[in-house]
Amino acid sequence: MSIAACITSISGPVLLAEERAFLREARPWGVILMGRSCQNRAQVSALVSEIKSAIGRDALVFIDQEGGRVARLKPPEWPRFPAAGVYGALYKTDKASGEEACRLGHQLMGVELSDMGLHADCAPVGDLRQTTTHDAIGDRSFGYEVEAVVTLGLAALDGLSQAGVAGCIKHMPGQGRAVVDSHYDLPSIANGLSALEQDFDVFAKLATKAVMGMTGHVSYDALVPGEAATVSAQVISKVIRGRIGFDGLLMTDDLGMNALGGDLTSRGSRARAAGCDILLHCSGFLSDPAEILAEMEQIAGAAGELTDVS
Repeated sequence: MSIAACITSISGPVLLAEERAFLREARPWGVILMGRSCQNRAQVSALVSEIKSAIGRDALVFIDQEGGRVARLKPPEWPRFPAAGVYGALYKTDKASGEEACRLGHQLMGVELSDMGLHADCAPVGDLRQTTTHDAIGDRSFGYEVEAVVTLGLAALDGLSQAGVAGCIKHMPGQGRAVVDSHYDLPSIANGLSALEQDFDVFAKLATKAVMGMTGHVSYDALVPGEAATVSAQVISKVIRGRIGFDGLLMTDDLGMNALGGDLTSRGSRARAAGCDILLHCSGFLSDPAEILAEMEQIAGAAGELTDVS
């Protein structure tokens, strides 16, 4: 069975005829729902079923539901879950309570997802926060200490898993030192390898439980200056697969973000050539269904096929 090596989004709360035809033809490995596609529980459940029917298999349908400000499922229809930084603050005062709250919070969040057929979540964030960390990460991180981020990240993965949801650690090999928002520009991290080892340590420990991981659109002066990890064969092979030891499915961060140069086809082709298994495209900046569909087609074309994924 040929499958396009990508995760694409759709334009709204119902599947358009053109999108249904695209899913049937391209057969993407997965689909991700953005906020524009989520109105209420019954609607999301029906949409997930329709997506899987169009693709012709029980494909994974993802969502980006971290808690805090990164939540595609919002009140009053869905509960408001804490940001990672809230668990981090509790962990500082009471480690056992912080860890258990994080596990339970992610389990409850996972139940909300799995009840609607959403079995993959682009969380948790494993980035190690710094005093200079850009607000694009900010309280999405569990904290400033390796121990806290590792402990809470593993608890989050456990909680999601207990609810039947696969987590995805991000943004490898570490975006916490970025002082620029990768949605708009390419962050360049100037720290030396000795500092970066802390970031790598976090992800190495999270990788022991994570089946999926996401790259960061970040360059590292100490590795390959000016080249984002997402499109860097050296960073992926030597750091993510090598030093960190991540052997799960590796997806890109959203290829629609402006940190990467070139058009979508170029971005996707470079990421696949560098070693990313799956291309992720959320088209979060777009609202016109025709534009979103056009970008979905570009990504699927650049992704190529997977033939060994059921």
